[in-house]
Amino acid sequence: MTLFPTNRLIPRIVLTSCMLAGAMVVPAMAQQPPPADTVIYVDAAKVAEAFAATGSLGKGSDFTASVSVRTAAGQVELHEKETDVFYILDGNATFVTGGKMIDGKLSRPNQYLGASIEGGQEHQLKKGDFIAVPAGTPHWFKQVPTSVRYYNVKSIRP
Repeated sequence: MTLFPTNRLIPRIVLTSCMLAGAMVVPAMAQQPPPADTVIYVDAAKVAEAFAATGSLGKGSDFTASVSVRTAAGQVELHEKETDVFYILDGNATFVTGGKMIDGKLSRPNQYLGASIEGGQEHQLKKGDFIAVPAGTPHWFKQVPTSVRYYNVKSIRP
């Protein structure tokens, strides 16, 4: 007579081991960032936290979303494959769109940085304003008297 019926015990040991291993893997997976092409959800508390400071809200294969602050003028930018969408949270700035980029140089694939814009349209951005800059359009935070904080979504074309 066998003290332990091995035909029932071994499958239970294997099943229990698999369950324990799975229980250890799931928390580790939860800490990994989601794949770039999945739905990204950020709850209201984390959005409010990001809006109060700066930083990334999310990134996918065809977009990025962040909150940024500028305290001075920047360089002219032109993105061949990115549309920039801005919502002004606080502050103000003179923002120029269109025209011709002066002294533009390739800074990374599909993006140029330049010294100024010739022509173009000036916009006096302030809290609550929204502006969308299509891919291929030069744009520039020309003047930032104190600071400007904004929510930015970059929509990226393949």
